[in-house]
Amino acid sequence: MSWVGILLYLWLALCLYTIANKTRTPNPHLAWIPIVNLYLMCKIAGKPGWWTILFFIPLINLVILIVVWMAIAEARHQPAWVGILMIIPVANIVIPGVLAFS
Repeated sequence: MSWVGILLYLWLALCLYTIANKTRTPNPHLAWIPIVNLYLMCKIAGKPGWWTILFFIPLINLVILIVVWMAIAEARHQPAWVGILMIIPVANIVIPGVLAFS
């Protein structure tokens, strides 16, 4: 993994950690653990934990990713369409920061 990949992962983990703290989701430290952070995303979004499994099914994972990020945006009192922007390559770096620090 390149240093850019590591920095992007740390950025997303920091944003998820901050979002979990602000939404009072239990165990925000799970944001730092790969794969388990998907479970935390489901919990922040108010979805059942078993949805984590759906992230590993091709094509379905894209739909679940959008639905979960839309719900995370709503949990942070932002419009749901902000979550849809996560499928756009450059926006998916900016949007977690917007949701975490706004």
